[in-house]
Amino acid sequence: MASSRVLVVNNGTLSLKQLRKRFEDLGSETDTVDAASVPRKLDGRHQAIVLSGTKVRAFDSDFYRPLIDLVMQADVPVLGICGGMQIIAVAAGAELAEGPQRVGGHEAHVDKEEALFSYVKPTVTVFHRHTLYLQAAPKGFRSIGRSEHAPVEFMRSDDGRIFGSQAHLEFRNDGMEILRGFAEQYQ
Repeated sequence: MASSRVLVVNNGTLSLKQLRKRFEDLGSETDTVDAASVPRKLDGRHQAIVLSGTKVRAFDSDFYRPLIDLVMQADVPVLGICGGMQIIAVAAGAELAEGPQRVGGHEAHVDKEEALFSYVKPTVTVFHRHTLYLQAAPKGFRSIGRSEHAPVEFMRSDDGRIFGSQAHLEFRNDGMEILRGFAEQYQ
């Protein structure tokens, strides 16, 4: 029996099944809702929110407004993955830049003093499938990991509640171990 429950917001990812399985393997039950149907607020059943990647660009602030409102008002840890991180960053005033298309495993360097990275080495291999990159952390956030093409491979809010990953953590062993670090924030 799982001891915690995660609300997974499906932003159109191709890997929803893998993402949910990762959290279930870590001992959390998952509920899924699409971005257009997020609740106005959490009802106390969920100990964390995870925003999946997206097949569309994160620039549509009007469409994502209910999701951003939920994320900013919730009192639980939040993790945005790929497009999920980009949605949060753009809503906070960041800009995305086009870059080379990257698909597959790529190295990133992480700040080991961050609890998110408790189970990985300072250099991780994570899975990318995108062409947009966050060039600087928005106000209220800081970069906690970087790679050759992404100066903000990972980010954390100043209050330590909201995290973002440019990489798809549902793939590769290092991704699983970073998700384990996130799970410790709410379990």
